[in-house]
Amino acid sequence: MKIKDVIAKIEKRIPLQQAEDFDNVGLLCGVPDRNVSGILVCHDALENVVEEAILKNCNLIVCFHPIIFSGLKSLTGKNYVERAVLKAIENKVAIYAIHTAFDNDFFGVNHGICTRLGLKNLKILQPKKNALKQLTVFVPKDYSGKVREALFAAGAGSIGFYDECSFTVNGNGTFRPVEGSNPFSGQQNVRENADEDMVSVIFEDFKQGNIVNAMKTAHPYEEVAHQIYSLDNTHAYSGLGMYGDLEEPLEEADFLKMVKETFSLEMIRHSALNGKKIKRIGVLGGSGASGIRSAVSKKCDAYLTGDVKYHDFFLAESKMMICDIGHFESEQFVTQQLFEILSQKFTTFAISKSIEKTNPVNYFI
Repeated sequence: MKIKDVIAKIEKRIPLQQAEDFDNVGLLCGVPDRNVSGILVCHDALENVVEEAILKNCNLIVCFHPIIFSGLKSLTGKNYVERAVLKAIENKVAIYAIHTAFDNDFFGVNHGICTRLGLKNLKILQPKKNALKQLTVFVPKDYSGKVREALFAAGAGSIGFYDECSFTVNGNGTFRPVEGSNPFSGQQNVRENADEDMVSVIFEDFKQGNIVNAMKTAHPYEEVAHQIYSLDNTHAYSGLGMYGDLEEPLEEADFLKMVKETFSLEMIRHSALNGKKIKRIGVLGGSGASGIRSAVSKKCDAYLTGDVKYHDFFLAESKMMICDIGHFESEQFVTQQLFEILSQKFTTFAISKSIEKTNPVNYFI
């Protein structure tokens, strides 16, 4: 199997179009047509991780954080980024990053955190906006089933945990072929009445090209009458952060102890105790201060994330406990999650988890 084939399967499960616009995801270096000898999964593709991949005969590294993010204009080995990338290129090791595509995935980073905390009734904390569209197409009744199947195969009709969703209304359509036309039915300069179905489906905006092509290929008409609308609906199953409920509320001290044990933490930076029990918890892996107000609006009792600045702790205004558990610490389960996903999809070559330390933060106790 080639690197590009592996990437295609990964992106079918975790579409890169879910990533934030600022992010640098995808194949960062490497030749797509090279055969895969093995895959190494890691958090950061640092130089020591590349060395590990070479020793394990893995020529594809699937990492969470992009080693190349912005501003790389030369490769001379002057810093840790360039040294890692140079070593990968010199040894024919490809590097593929997934980052915020997995952050925004319903079963991604934040789902992994919530699962380990034992949360129920999980929902996206900051759902993506303007990410959904609706297609309406008019089809001869005898062909509407064929067109529907083509739309479903292209990814249309998915709503949450349901797929192949559509709505069809039957009616009478009219058209008149004019000079230059090659009509499927009827004759030029004569108005035609047709028994047609109006088929409607919803889809994620990044699928539009494939869906429109599939529709036109399956449709019998020379000119396909259709409309595409941008929806104001939020995408309830894609976005940053997640929140859910504990089965039983905990006292604040017991909650902090549970978090410390779950994440194997040396310490937790948190806002003042409010004297209220913790039931609803919001999480956002990595740097998540941007989700504090959303967590308050969802009536969370506590919010777990990393990289919280001094003034960010004031944003909860005593309505919620803010816990900074660390950037890496909040994302520590990602490597295992990606390893499990890849292990299910690829069984013909070795997939390994990196054993190299990449977290740069240490604590003196």
